[in-house]
Amino acid sequence: MTPEDRLKQAEELLGRLEQARGRLEQTKDPDEAIEILQELSEIAKNVESQLQEAKREAQ
Repeated sequence: MTPEDRLKQAEELLGRLEQARGRLEQTKDPDEAIEILQELSEIAKNVESQLQEAKREAQ
């Protein structure tokens, strides 16, 4: 993948992150909130990974 592809993928993940955050704000169910927080954590890790790979590939 090119650094640009990695950045595009990171942007898409950030969109998913925003959607999940919106769902978290709307929920009143503690179990659902925990699931969404886990999803947010996973997405954030993926964003970080994509950005690190893009940086490595750009060097």
